[in-house]
Amino acid sequence: MTVKIDDWLLEILACPACKAALRVEGESAELACTGCGLIYPVRDDIPVLLVDEARKP
Repeated sequence: MTVKIDDWLLEILACPACKAALRVEGESAELACTGCGLIYPVRDDIPVLLVDEARKP
């Protein structure tokens, strides 16, 4: 399952924990923080940017 997030949206999304940029993590349906490394799930093409839902790498 690949993440379908528009590039313009990905540019403005930020990690709620450290405010760093996010990037699509491989072929999985996840967004990874470029700063602290937390990995956020994407459900039904909607990023779940809750620190409690994130997993550590």
